[in-house]
Amino acid sequence: MKFSKNYGKIQLNFRTGKEIFIMEKELLNYVSEKSHELMNSASCCAEAKAAAKAWLEAAGTDREAEATRQYLKELEADIVTAEGLEAFAESEAGIKVFGDKAGQIAAHAREIRAAGAKYCDCPACTAVAAILEKKDEMLR
Repeated sequence: MKFSKNYGKIQLNFRTGKEIFIMEKELLNYVSEKSHELMNSASCCAEAKAAAKAWLEAAGTDREAEATRQYLKELEADIVTAEGLEAFAESEAGIKVFGDKAGQIAAHAREIRAAGAKYCDCPACTAVAAILEKKDEMLR
């Protein structure tokens, strides 16, 4: 077994003869914790929940590397920017989703944008942002 820049181990898959990357325990635990937070969030979409579940099932196996790439791709597609939240909350579709709170949500989005936030601060987007901060480490 050899190590890859202290972020994981490279192991040989005896079935395929290919080397596979296994995340270090600390990183794996962190991403697992954030993935559970994501899945348990009421604001988590079905696609992100399914991707988190698939990644958790593949973690520590020879499917981990491909599952990680797919998971990160899904998370990047699903995270909502603060600007996007504001625009959605002010749209007809947003008003249908948020009802009377649409104006408050749009105002909140403006506030967090003014404070420098890049993403929506709902629990799901917060968990996704935390995972995406580890993207480079996850892909090594």
